Amino acid sequence: MSARFEEIDWRPTPMGEISLRRRRDPASGTDIFEVKLGDDFLMSSLFTAGEVALAELGLAQLPGDGLDVVVGGLGLGHTAEAVLKDSRVRSLTVVDALGEVIEWHERHLVPLGARLTADPRCRFVAGDFFSLAQSADGLDPDAPERRFHAVLVDIDHSPAHVLHPGHVSFYQPAGLRALAARLHPGGVFALWSDDPPEESFNSALTEVFAEAAAHVVTFDNPLHGGTSANTVYVART
Repeated sequence: MSARFEEIDWRPTPMGEISLRRRRDPASGTDIFEVKLGDDFLMSSLFTAGEVALAELGLAQLPGDGLDVVVGGLGLGHTAEAVLKDSRVRSLTVVDALGEVIEWHERHLVPLGARLTADPRCRFVAGDFFSLAQSADGLDPDAPERRFHAVLVDIDHSPAHVLHPGHVSFYQPAGLRALAARLHPGGVFALWSDDPPEESFNSALTEVFAEAAAHVVTFDNPLHGGTSANTVYVART
């Protein structure tokens, strides 16, 4: 591989072929890490503002210390890192369906792997977040019916653009009610989306949660010289 491009890992998975790539950005000279699932770009270390905002906006709604947090979707680890920067966090459980992605962090193949694996508050769980969220035992396989102060999710592109048809029901009121049952009273559910705010999903949130809001997060996009935006939904029980 050249110094400008490297395919660090490639694996077949039940969801399709997943690959971790590094490329040198010619403008800045920095290394950009990217994850692809088939031909679909899942994430890039060039754009992390939305992932960080997911953690910051979600945790900002919570008072007090001793917070137990779940992150659905590990990816390159930017949401998890932002959670761990909050000193009030007591524990972080990161759920990812792909053991390959967890292995990238454990083997320190991605920049944040060493930091996340060294933090004793952080634990990785290989599992389908959507199945766990709607199961009788809940989000922690080792502690059935455990409740959390915050659940932060960054897996699908948006509630309307999912990676697998089986995820669709999670974004409906019944799925959101099952998720809300995993939260302490006053707990927070926050969701990252690559699409503009969707009224239908916001309506589903307000049907289930006591309060909900959609936050538009803008950031510079050097690929086209302008700005781009993500949406972070934040809801409280």
